[in-house]
Amino acid sequence: MASELQTLCQGGDGNATTVLDRNSADVFDNHYYINLLNQKGLLSSDQGLFSSDEGVAATKALVQTYSSNGGQFLEDFVTSMIKMGNISPLTGSAGEIRKNCRVVN
Repeated sequence: MASELQTLCQGGDGNATTVLDRNSADVFDNHYYINLLNQKGLLSSDQGLFSSDEGVAATKALVQTYSSNGGQFLEDFVTSMIKMGNISPLTGSAGEIRKNCRVVN
């Protein structure tokens, strides 16, 4: 995988993309989590969900659950999308457009 990514990035303009889940790139499923269990997470930040000390404490159990239970992953995904859809964004003078998303203006 590393050699394929190096080839993809060599001599390019920096805009090359690749899939995050090589096992099922065109399907929405739980293979992303299976990849993490197999130490095949594309981004180190993703692999950290399972492999880092912080990930072990906070998210390892979720990765294990979702990797073995695709139905649970889909059910929890639906629930979280509904919750996100119910978030009311601040508008007008109640909100702000941040110049740097990590820092309040």
